[in-house]
Amino acid sequence: MTTTLEQLRAGQLAGTRRLKLACGLSEFPREILDLADTLEVLDLSGNALTTLPDDFARLRKLRILFASNNPFTELPPVLGQCPQLSMIGFKANRIRTVAGTALPPRLRWLILTDNEIDALPPEIGHCTHLQKLMLAGNRLRFLPEQLAACSRLAWLAYAGNPFGEALEAAALDDTPIAEIGWNDLRLHEQLGEGASGVIYRAELRTHENTARRVAVKLFKGAVTSDGLPDCEMAACIRSGDHPNLIAVAGKVKDHPDNAHGLVMELIDPQYRNLAGPPSFESCTRDIYAADVRFNVADVVDMAHGIASAASHLHRRGVMHGDLYAHNILHDGQARVLLGDFGAASFYSTENREAGVALERLEVRAYGCLLEELMTRCHWSDSRVQADVAVKLASLRDGCLSEDVDKRPPFEQIASELLVLKAR
Repeated sequence: MTTTLEQLRAGQLAGTRRLKLACGLSEFPREILDLADTLEVLDLSGNALTTLPDDFARLRKLRILFASNNPFTELPPVLGQCPQLSMIGFKANRIRTVAGTALPPRLRWLILTDNEIDALPPEIGHCTHLQKLMLAGNRLRFLPEQLAACSRLAWLAYAGNPFGEALEAAALDDTPIAEIGWNDLRLHEQLGEGASGVIYRAELRTHENTARRVAVKLFKGAVTSDGLPDCEMAACIRSGDHPNLIAVAGKVKDHPDNAHGLVMELIDPQYRNLAGPPSFESCTRDIYAADVRFNVADVVDMAHGIASAASHLHRRGVMHGDLYAHNILHDGQARVLLGDFGAASFYSTENREAGVALERLEVRAYGCLLEELMTRCHWSDSRVQADVAVKLASLRDGCLSEDVDKRPPFEQIASELLVLKAR
């Protein structure tokens, strides 16, 4: 709930742990510093702020800071002095400069989507706790080599930057995809809505003048915290066919408002998200329903399906960038579909060194997923299940290894799980 500035200035918020102010602020209200003993989450998004005070680090318990949709031109250097600050979101500002001194020692999440940044500081390599880095829609000409030192990094998005423009264009231009006229589609009810677009149930009129049931995703055109809608569409198209991906039938043409859209396979309504997104408390771990439990065979099947899909993507030079349970649909049994390509990025498969590094980065995200599934598994005392548990644990530990070179590629992961499926 958004708090009023009057409440803050009247001293009515003493002891608060969370504060959200969105009231056109052009100056930082110094009364916020009076909450130094308790404030942990501060959201100043949607204001007109350009600076933070030099003594901002008095907020010694602050863990999370959001300041999206403000006109900051630099990431405030004072953030580097905040001892507990681990999650920073400055999406849709005008940031051009990120100094190494602006990076706090406990940094885990850094969201800088939709800014004007042309380079990251080499000090990014000192962020040994960094797990998620969102950089889409900037002016980056390269990623710093020091990023390789961030051995816990598992989620990375960088589409919509100059160094990837050619690959993104090629994904659309060089990948065969049908064009489906708007007049051949009849939209029905809305099935869902995300940050990047709205999905509708629809009918597609075929050449035989019959109606085929499909889903249509119309992109909003706005940049999300993960990335750019056009890049998401390119990634969906580039991904091609795989049994654990939602099939794309074509892209929409001749929309009356020039909206971009995709025509996709209509998913059976029994499919549900495997989990909910992380909370502030869980940070990088998804939230599952309290009663969710899986049997061993289903865990192996689901883990194999996602590893196989990820292997397929990386062979095509696509990094999903947001490999979480909340972006996976499952049918209540063991069939899974990896969706939501809003954070997807491209790389050249001819650059083997970069490709291997990016795949190993995403393997760590997969390791987190595998650990979550195993935690919610029904284990018996049978010898077979005990053996499966040992092998899954070994695979999980390999994926999560902070020695990046020891992480197995997705193809190897899928092969090992296929052997377990046969048991």
